[in-house]
Amino acid sequence: MLLRENPSAKALEPWIIQLRREFHRYPELSFEEYETQKKILKILGDLGVEARKIADTGVLASIRGKLPGHCIALRSDTDGLQVQEELTERNSDYISRNDGVMHACGHDGHMAMLFGAARLFQENRNFPGEVRLIFQPAEEIPPGGSERVIAEGGLEGVDAIIGMHIFTNHESGSVSFRPGPFMASTNRFEIILKGKGGHISRPESCIDPVRIATDFMSKLYPALEKQLEPDKYIIGVGRIRGGAQFNRIPDTVEILGSYRTFDRETTDIIDRTIKECLEEVVNRYAKPGEEFSGFPNYELDILHGYPVLVNDPMFTEAVNSKLQESFPELTVYPEIEKTFAAEDFASYLQKVPGIFISLGNLNPEKRILEINHSCTFDIDENILITGTEIFYTLSLDFLKNSEKYLNSQSCFNPEPLRKSLKTDR
Repeated sequence: MLLRENPSAKALEPWIIQLRREFHRYPELSFEEYETQKKILKILGDLGVEARKIADTGVLASIRGKLPGHCIALRSDTDGLQVQEELTERNSDYISRNDGVMHACGHDGHMAMLFGAARLFQENRNFPGEVRLIFQPAEEIPPGGSERVIAEGGLEGVDAIIGMHIFTNHESGSVSFRPGPFMASTNRFEIILKGKGGHISRPESCIDPVRIATDFMSKLYPALEKQLEPDKYIIGVGRIRGGAQFNRIPDTVEILGSYRTFDRETTDIIDRTIKECLEEVVNRYAKPGEEFSGFPNYELDILHGYPVLVNDPMFTEAVNSKLQESFPELTVYPEIEKTFAAEDFASYLQKVPGIFISLGNLNPEKRILEINHSCTFDIDENILITGTEIFYTLSLDFLKNSEKYLNSQSCFNPEPLRKSLKTDR
């Protein structure tokens, strides 16, 4: 990397690693990142960077160059996960001190890389425009902290945005992305099936919601398979809950599940199919008689969470060209397959063009093999300087050559997702 050839990198890299380890020791859950926020403000203050609080526990900062120009935003998430970290051969010095909470998704590394870029820009202000730093809370819990950042003016004046995420999907230090739809939307559905409970010896006097739930599940999957190709969606049920006693038919059964898609049309088909299957199955279990009036019934609540993450094609092509030009030794995967993983960075890309980049973390020699959200997830810290330089190089090139990156006919969709579809039968 270019920074490794620069004497200043000898001081920058250990500083970045130290920051990453400090953040890793003290993770905090979504919208509880108060101590993390204090640390961020302290580090920015020490660098002389102007900053303010945003979205309760986030931080927004700006570094302005000596010349007028465009504004590029760089984003890092800051929250940890509700995971108990396990001791490994590597992490004894920086294992989480906060019981039951862990930076198991690389957000500690994201913050460290963003600080590295901030330090480089702060030390060399000879650039046009502005670099906006977004330390965003609550990426892990829909609807995510990005919407709060946007609502509170975090993107005002921003012309483009770059995000980066550490993933153990490609070899350490490589980068990957794709133009257009890259990561899926998240959608959650909750169903309450209302039957008529009673003694299991008298089924004729009852309407069994367990059987309704079973029939609904048996009908839903084939109905979707007839309409949609398997690469268009995934759907699954994470919880079915009902009843308390072995010899009693329960009154209600709850079903909680989720699905992910890459476009609004597929989302609409799944929404509609869930409701149609419910209607058909519930109607099938209806019985005559006043004692069964109003039964069976259901409540359906669909929550649309993170939207599809769409990388702007022109911006992505400019990023690919710049990476190939500036880092010939860097392994770049510019057309990787879409993933059903999801990210609330998608909300930013609905407002301004930009790109979300995956930074590879897989290193068998160091036994860094675990995927994100594992209790033994760790980071190959050699990649932190790589991510720092990518942030810095791409941002600087955008500010100096924005015409390569921006297109008035951007492909991102400014239409906000519907947040909830609730049906009471």
